Amino acid sequence: MMVPPLSKSKFLAGLQCPLRLWYACHEPDLASPLSLSQRAILAMGQRVGELARDRYPGGVLIRENHLHHEKAVRSTREALNTPSTFVIYEAAFTFDEVRIRADILERSKGKLWNLVEVKSGTSVKEENVYDVAVQYYVLTGIGLEVDRAGILHLNREYLYDGRELDLGGLFTFTDLRERIAEMQPEIASEIRDFRATLSQATPPPIDASRHCRKPYICEFFDHCRKPMPDHWVQELWGLRQDQLDKLAMMGILDIRDVPKSLEMSALQARIRECVIKNAEHVEADLGRVLSDYEYPIHFLDFETVAPAIPRYANTHPFQMLPFQWSDHILSEDGVLTHRAYLCREDRDPREEVARTLLEALGEEGTICTFSNYETQVIADLRDHLPQYRDQLEATTTRCRDLHTEIRRGYYHPEFHGSFSIKDILPVLVPSMSYDVLTIHEGVQAGLAYLQMIDPETPAREKERIRKALLEYCRQDTLAMVRIRNELLKRSGG
Repeated sequence: MMVPPLSKSKFLAGLQCPLRLWYACHEPDLASPLSLSQRAILAMGQRVGELARDRYPGGVLIRENHLHHEKAVRSTREALNTPSTFVIYEAAFTFDEVRIRADILERSKGKLWNLVEVKSGTSVKEENVYDVAVQYYVLTGIGLEVDRAGILHLNREYLYDGRELDLGGLFTFTDLRERIAEMQPEIASEIRDFRATLSQATPPPIDASRHCRKPYICEFFDHCRKPMPDHWVQELWGLRQDQLDKLAMMGILDIRDVPKSLEMSALQARIRECVIKNAEHVEADLGRVLSDYEYPIHFLDFETVAPAIPRYANTHPFQMLPFQWSDHILSEDGVLTHRAYLCREDRDPREEVARTLLEALGEEGTICTFSNYETQVIADLRDHLPQYRDQLEATTTRCRDLHTEIRRGYYHPEFHGSFSIKDILPVLVPSMSYDVLTIHEGVQAGLAYLQMIDPETPAREKERIRKALLEYCRQDTLAMVRIRNELLKRSGG
């Protein structure tokens, strides 16, 4: 079988799983479409990459895309040989049938060049090191002399002053040259192994397992998951890799076949028992725990956005900015009311979020959340807004995490190992669904918000988004109300 050239992305795919590499090269149509979250991450990376070029201004952009790689290589060679060229963006190279595009090449002293790989995160991850290492393999292979080679990433400590972005402060460079130079024999060995894999007419026999999600969810996971049983052992939440390996050696893929002798946590044992019996599990004290709420009960949810590039004064990269909240309020006599807030302007929403939230929550009643995320949002508001510090601090002491209480006290086989509100809601409250909403997950809400506050968005579209955001956040808090009610019924509370 003809072996296609390797690209940087395919090399990294092979590191995660040789089967992923084989499918990417020979059966790419088996891949699932990119999720909204994945598309958002790619768009964010592109925006950060474009801004990083301003950190190295005056460069030559190699415009040919991956479909015209050889032409891009020729354009790159021409730029390299031009003495007045000091920076090249998207430089293209081929060595040993490995193709790369370098984000930024910067001329150093003499004939030396610096390799700059741009990442939108705030630290260097292990997969980033291999990303630079394979580029170094190609560059040194063609005889380019490399001075520094590393990652240009966002600086989590950078605080935007609200004026012009300080790119020197926003970005920080981590030089990896010494480490990746030592990795070159490993890189060459991996490339040989990947070629051997790709030369095979059939895919390597690798079962889906935990590696499918590390470091990122594989685009072929849904395809590889199909042969697995409905109650796959991966649903045993938190099972260690050595335990999964032991089960695989025993040929066990179904939870119902997992021996009771396997060392398991209380939650894992509960999941196994529920699946085997095809029955729910209700802890004896769940009703009492869920009844021990002080009225009026507030069911609270935030929507937040975390721009990689700071948008407002006194914010860091990826600063969590709440722009919306929803509060369903259950009184002791059973009356349910609803209050909500949504920032509609392109401005820092935090002060108004805090002020309106405190007005809605008052000083009495349990605040029911689904995870500790809401508590963290309130704590961040407290740290940023000293004028509300005491009130917000008092608010955090009233919070109860419904998610934690469900994990401790209830399980249903149809949860399939997940305690996400979107996974448990159709099981406990089949009449409610996120699928009917225009916006049905948090990343989509954040993207919609940014579109709504964009001055280029038409007024009619802004209004459509506003209604969809209010509907989505309201669904989250109403879902908590209905879930708690249903669990009270099932637990006799």
